[in-house]
Amino acid sequence: MLTFTESYRNSRISRRQALTLASSAMLSASQLHPQPLVADDRMRKFEGFGKAKSVLTIFAHGGQSQIDMWDPKPDAPDHIRSLFKPIQTAVPGLYFTEDMPGLASVADRLTVVRSMAHQDLDHGSAAYLSFTGRYHTRLSSNPPPSPSDMPAIGSVLEYLPLDKRFPYASVYVNGPALVPLEAGPGQFGGLLGKSNDPLFVTRPHEGMSPIPGLSQNLFLAEPKMRERLRLRDRLNLGQTGLTHSAPVQQTERLYREAVEMLSSPEVVSAFDLSRELPQTRQQYGMYRSGQSCLLGRRLVEAGVPYVNVIFNHTNRGQDDAPDEIEEYGWDTHNDIFNALHQYLVPRFDKTVTTLIKDLDDRGLLDTTLVIIMSEFGRAPLIAPEPNFPGNNAGRKHWAGAYSIALAGAGVRRGAVIGKTDRLGGEVVADRYAPWDLAATVFNALGIPAGTHYTDPVDRPVPISVGKPIEALYKI
Repeated sequence: MLTFTESYRNSRISRRQALTLASSAMLSASQLHPQPLVADDRMRKFEGFGKAKSVLTIFAHGGQSQIDMWDPKPDAPDHIRSLFKPIQTAVPGLYFTEDMPGLASVADRLTVVRSMAHQDLDHGSAAYLSFTGRYHTRLSSNPPPSPSDMPAIGSVLEYLPLDKRFPYASVYVNGPALVPLEAGPGQFGGLLGKSNDPLFVTRPHEGMSPIPGLSQNLFLAEPKMRERLRLRDRLNLGQTGLTHSAPVQQTERLYREAVEMLSSPEVVSAFDLSRELPQTRQQYGMYRSGQSCLLGRRLVEAGVPYVNVIFNHTNRGQDDAPDEIEEYGWDTHNDIFNALHQYLVPRFDKTVTTLIKDLDDRGLLDTTLVIIMSEFGRAPLIAPEPNFPGNNAGRKHWAGAYSIALAGAGVRRGAVIGKTDRLGGEVVADRYAPWDLAATVFNALGIPAGTHYTDPVDRPVPISVGKPIEALYKI
C-alpha cells in the first residue's frame, strides 16, 4: 500500500520542466485556491478510501448545460429557464429535464453534485483541468499538448506501482478528446513522459476489436513472443548508440506492451465486442459513444483501474459536419435546444442509463466508481451569439456552476450534493472543483492523498492538490 511518505523519483523531468511545474503550481494555488492538505489529512484515510477496484469516467466533451439537464430552474425568467420541462426522477424532489427519462429512472442509484465550479472558460484548458485536476498555465485557452504539462490522472496511475492484472493502468476509450480537430492537452504523460501515456482506443464502433490487429487469430504464446524479440535484439546488435534516444525507448515500450497484450487471451478478449450479445450491443447503442461505453464496461470487468470514456470525441465537430450526429459535441452555442433534443441528450440518456443498470446487474457497481462529467456548464442566459452558426439563441460557456453525477463504490444512492442560486449560475452551498474530483479518484482507488513523486531537484509533486469529496459517502 502506498503511503504519503513514499516518494517516486522521476528522472525524465528536466529543470526547465520543473520551473514550468512551479509556475503551474502557483497558478493552481492562486485561483479558486485549492488548499494544500495538512499533515493530518495526508495521513488519514478519507471516506470512500479503497472502495473502488476501477474508476469509469464518462466525459461529455464540450460542456453540458446544467439548466437543460441536471439542474432545471422552471421558475427562472424566460430568458434563462430551459425550454424542456422538468420531470420527477426516482428520487422524491429531484428533477431532471424531459429528455432524460432513463437517467431519471436510475437516479436512485446516483449522487448528483450540482455545485462544481472553477474559473476556466475555454475547452482546451478546462478539459486539461478536468483531466489533470490542475489549472493550465494559460487559463481559458486552447493550447496544444506539451511535455511540460501536468500528467493526466491516468498517467499518474500508469506511473505509480499499482497492483494490476492488465497491461495498462488506464485506457482512454474514444479518445483522445479533440478540441475540436486536434488532441487537447492534459490527456498524456506530460512531465512523466510518453512512457506513461494511457492507452488510447479510437473508434470502437467500427469493428469487433477497436485495436487494429488485436484478435484471437493473432494470439501467440508468450515464450514464442519473447523468442521473436530476442531475434530482433540480435539483429539490432551494433546499434547501441541509439538505445538511449527517446524515440527508441518509446518503441521499446510499445514492443513490451504488444507482448503483454498479444500473449494474453484475457486481454485480447476484453477488447472483443463480438463477445457481447447482439441485444446488449443494441441496448448500449450501435453508435460511437454507445459502443465506447460498452467497451468501458468490458475493461472494468478485465480489471483496468482507470477507464476514461470520451463520450463525444470532439467538443464541436458539428460546425464541419452539421448532418453527422457522430460529430456533435456538447459545445452548443446557438441552436442549443435543437442540438440537445435531436442529437445529444437522447443518445446520452439511453447509453448511460444502460451502463448504470448493466454495472449494477453484474455486481460491478459495488466496486466501480462511475463519474459522469463535463469540463464546465452553460450560461444562465439564452442569447444569440454572432460568432457562431445557427438560427436560434443558445448559451455560452459557464464555469461558475455546473453539475456532475457519480455512482458506485460506496457512493450514496439517490442523493444530491450542493445547491445553485435560483438562476442556476452560481454555487450557494458546498462548492467543489475538478481538483477535488481528482483527489476523490485517487482516494477511491486506495491511493493516499499525500502520495507524491519528486522532480530532479527533489521537490515533492503531489498527485493531487484537492481534497476527496467525503459528502459522496456520508449520510
